Amino acid sequence: MAERYDVIVIGAGPAGYVAAIRAAQLGFKVACVEKWRNPKGEAALGGTCLNVGCIPSKALLASSEEYENTCHHLGEHGISVSGVKLDVAKMVARKDGIVTKMTKGIEFLFRKNKITWLKGHAKFFGEDDGNIAVEISGDGEPLLVGAKNVIIATGSKARHLPGVDVDNVLVCDNEGALAFPDVPRRLGVIGAGVIGLELGSVWRRLGAEVTVLEAMPAFLAACDEAVSKECWKIFTKQGLKMHMGVKIGAVEVGKKSVRIDYADASGAAQQLEVDKLIVSVGRVPNTDGLALDAIGLSTDARGFIEVDDHCRTKVPGVYAIGDVVRGPMLAHKGEDEGVMVAEIIAGQRPHIDYNTIPWVIYTSPEIAWVGRTEQQLKADGRAYKQGQFPFAANGRALGMNNAEGFVKVLCDAVTDEILGVHIISANASDLIAEAAVAMEFKAAAEDIGRICHPHPSMSEVIREAALATDKRALNM
Repeated sequence: MAERYDVIVIGAGPAGYVAAIRAAQLGFKVACVEKWRNPKGEAALGGTCLNVGCIPSKALLASSEEYENTCHHLGEHGISVSGVKLDVAKMVARKDGIVTKMTKGIEFLFRKNKITWLKGHAKFFGEDDGNIAVEISGDGEPLLVGAKNVIIATGSKARHLPGVDVDNVLVCDNEGALAFPDVPRRLGVIGAGVIGLELGSVWRRLGAEVTVLEAMPAFLAACDEAVSKECWKIFTKQGLKMHMGVKIGAVEVGKKSVRIDYADASGAAQQLEVDKLIVSVGRVPNTDGLALDAIGLSTDARGFIEVDDHCRTKVPGVYAIGDVVRGPMLAHKGEDEGVMVAEIIAGQRPHIDYNTIPWVIYTSPEIAWVGRTEQQLKADGRAYKQGQFPFAANGRALGMNNAEGFVKVLCDAVTDEILGVHIISANASDLIAEAAVAMEFKAAAEDIGRICHPHPSMSEVIREAALATDKRALNM
């Protein structure tokens, strides 16, 4: 065995690289295995999130929002513009530059924390003298290393439709959709989930005619119903054409276009022809080639590695975190699990309250929530109160020309404990953090209502919604 470590982390996405850094901070000898290569063929850290997921998509979302505001909304501020030009290549290059800066930043953190980066693909090789053996295959000869503790953090990959080949030219998943060389005139999106809505929004703002086909009958079913109804109203007004309850049939790829046959919600046959098609039908755990059986592990029917509440597998010393285990496929969830596992290995006793992990969809306006929805509370038979307050009554939101949406607070009818907070607004991704903190500390709606919030600010709407649970909103 070439080298022994205290901890080997397989995967350098947000879950993996954070686990490696925390383990190194705690004094362990750490190695992290990552096989990712960027379009230039260079090895890169950061996994899907930093390279072709969270970070590049947010960069394009920001650029496209600037373009849309310049073309359509500056006039409301008394600013006249003309001759606006769109340079997609420069926009994509900016995105790529941000990705490079972030991935190089992780390289720096690895050097700072003395983490060994093993470049290549990892697979289990059994046990050797009390260590879990891992084989690394890359450009040269395979390398066999071992550790007392191994953390699996291999993330997820895009789910593809059976019989539909993704070439990332005409038919794309998230990777291809982040690198269009120009704006397609007609863009189809299969899937009205987080990724489909975000990427569809990017190209709609830049001028594409976007049609979204979704198999589920309900729009954004994971959201609180009040939020999903508001989102539908706003997004359709913006120009997204959305068809729910469809059944996808044949997908025919031509030289310059794609034709999708589908049945609508009534069962009637329909046809859509587009210049580009994004397939965004969810993600699946990435466990290919890990040779889990070499150490007695396997995946469940959905491809996940089974773990307990502290991310332990059934094999002593082997943990799994992030998208390869149960729970939401969220980068920040994986990061928290990485920290937790590193601290457990160090003998500490951390925990995660999965009910207080916030969700965000980076559309415009953004959607964010934490805790239970109203429909979940009804299904639970939980007695609750609710308060809702619109951004249309907030001076800061009006001044920013971002007065769409609202905050909704749900709390226990007796104890007043906050059970869920739901936001649709500009900067909802930042505003939701207050709610997550409050729920971590088991705060009551009254607690937020009694805390002084800066005026004018968007955060005042959270306070007003909390007050509204007891019919005490001050500005409505």
